[in-house]
Amino acid sequence: MGVSGCGKSTIGVALAQHWDLPFLDADDYHPASNVDKMSKAIPLTDEDRWPWLQSLSQAMVAAADQAGGVVATCSALKRKYREYILQQVDRPLLFVFLEGDRETLFARMQQRSDHYMPPSLLDSQLADLERPHADEPAATFSVDKPVGELVEEIVGRLDARQQN
Repeated sequence: MGVSGCGKSTIGVALAQHWDLPFLDADDYHPASNVDKMSKAIPLTDEDRWPWLQSLSQAMVAAADQAGGVVATCSALKRKYREYILQQVDRPLLFVFLEGDRETLFARMQQRSDHYMPPSLLDSQLADLERPHADEPAATFSVDKPVGELVEEIVGRLDARQQN
């Protein structure tokens, strides 16, 4: 989870490969109307996000039922979105929060040429972002290191959690 540009897809794919699980990118579950709004630099509202979160949650359940688990990316910016996903998925779930400073995230977004989310929407995402609280099933990681190192750190912490 995290705002656009934090590396959710890159890290998610690597984690799914590590654990040999299916990977779902929440971007693939947005209705066309959401993609259209974002591509026009119009921030999404809560009302825009609920059908998207529902579709993603349903896909997560189906993938987890079939493969025994799933790695999915989702901005999950607000606590109520994370609570909704937890309720809908109704299986053990951990949010991996990828956080970075605005300058790093903005620079990453500017380098992407194949994404509908323009860098101009970063500030609206940062404004909506509610960092996970201690009572949520979440682990926070900084994106200020190379992808391989970050994936190793995440895998190490999550594998250790599984053993406890």
